[in-house]
Amino acid sequence: MASEAVGQWVLMATGRSPTNIAVIKYWGKRDEALILPVNDSISVTLDPDHLSATTTVAVSPAFSSDRMWLNGKEISLSGGRFQSCLREIRKRACDFEDEKKGIKIKKEDWEKLHVHIASYNNFPTAAGLASSAAGFACLVFTLGKLMNVKEDYGELSSIARQGSGSACRSIYGGFVKWCMGKKDDGSDSIAVQLADEAHWKDLVIIIAVVSSKQKETSSTTGMRDSVETSPLLQYRAQTVVPSRVLKMEEAIKHHDFESFAKLTCADSNQFHAVCLDTSPPIFYMNDTSHRIISLVEKWNQSEGSPQVAYTFDAGPNAVLIARNRKTAALLLQKLLYYFPPQDKDLSSYLVGDKSILSDAGLHCTEDVEALPAPPEMKIHDQKFKGDVSYFICSRLGAGPKVVADESQALLDSVTGLPKGL
Repeated sequence: MASEAVGQWVLMATGRSPTNIAVIKYWGKRDEALILPVNDSISVTLDPDHLSATTTVAVSPAFSSDRMWLNGKEISLSGGRFQSCLREIRKRACDFEDEKKGIKIKKEDWEKLHVHIASYNNFPTAAGLASSAAGFACLVFTLGKLMNVKEDYGELSSIARQGSGSACRSIYGGFVKWCMGKKDDGSDSIAVQLADEAHWKDLVIIIAVVSSKQKETSSTTGMRDSVETSPLLQYRAQTVVPSRVLKMEEAIKHHDFESFAKLTCADSNQFHAVCLDTSPPIFYMNDTSHRIISLVEKWNQSEGSPQVAYTFDAGPNAVLIARNRKTAALLLQKLLYYFPPQDKDLSSYLVGDKSILSDAGLHCTEDVEALPAPPEMKIHDQKFKGDVSYFICSRLGAGPKVVADESQALLDSVTGLPKGL
C-alpha cells in the first residue's frame, strides 16, 4: 500500500439505491445463514427520489476499526449479515490507483483497510417498507464501487441477498425476479431484471404509511416461525407460487393490468394468511390496512375490472398500484375522503410526486373536505382522521447509482466521520 500524499488519505464513494415492493412475496428461507428462499419472488423497484437509501463508504489507513452510522446513530457492524457482505466484497476487490491523490491499493491490501459506512434512509426504517432491502443493496453496490469490484449485477445481487433477502432485488430497476435457486451454496439464488422502469410507465404507486413504528415481529423471526409451523407455507411455496410467478411474468410482459392486479392482491392476501397460519399467529396488518383493502376491492368490483392493486409487506402500510395517472388521482380522492389530514398542511400529508394532488383537484384542505363520498362504499359518514400518518406518491424507478456530487456524501472527506460529528 503506498501513498505519496502527505499525511493519511481517505478514499470515499457514495451511492443511492431504491427500495422495492414484492408483488409475488418472499416468505420463508430454506437456508438461514445464506438467506436462500423457499420460493421465487417478483418485485417492482420504486423511484429512488421517493424511497431510497444513500450510503457513503470510506477507507483509510488512519481508521482503526470498521464502523457504521445509520440515520446518524452509530450501530454495531458485528452482525453476521454485515460481515458477510464486507467479506464477500473484499474477496472480490481489485487493484486501485488514484494518481492525482497518490493512492495505490493492491488487491490484497483491501483486507487490511478498515471501512467507515454512513447510511441514510429517506423513509421509515423497519416499518414494513423494505428499508433493509434498500440499505443492503446500497451497501454492497457502493462498497463494490469503492473497492473496484468487477463482478456483474447478478453476482452483486447474490452478495446483497446475504445481507437482506429482498436486497438482491434492489440491485436492479423496474420489474425484478429473485430466482430461489437449487444449489446448496446459493450461487444460483440471484436476481434478474424482467423489464426496466420504462417498460410500463403508466403505473402509479401510492403508499399509505399507516404506521412508521418498528414492527413487533421482525421479518426474520416471522419467517422462521412460519417455516417451522405453517402447513400453508409449504403448500404455497411448492404448489401456488410457481404457477403465479409464470402468470405474473406474462402479465408484466404484455402490460396486462387485470392479471397483474389480481395476482398481486391474491399473493399479498395469501402471505398474510400464512402469517395467521403461523404458531403463534403473526399480525402485520391492522384495522386501517383492512379498511384500505375493502375500499379497493369495492371500487374494483363496481368498475367491473381492477383499477388498483394492493399489496402489504410485513407491516400495516398499504402499497397501492394504479393502472394509470387518472386512476391514481381518483384513488387519492377516495383515500383522502376516508383518511383526511389531521391539520391544514396538505403538502406534508402527501410526499413524493406532489403533482398528483393537482391532478386530483386537491389544492388545500377545503378541497379535501368538499370531496364527495365514494358511491361504492355503503358507510359514508365515517372518517378515520389520524389513522394514516401520510401518503407517498411514486412510480417505477431505476436501480442503484453512484452519487458523484461530493456535497451529497455522508462522511467528511478529511476525517472519514459523519458530517456534523
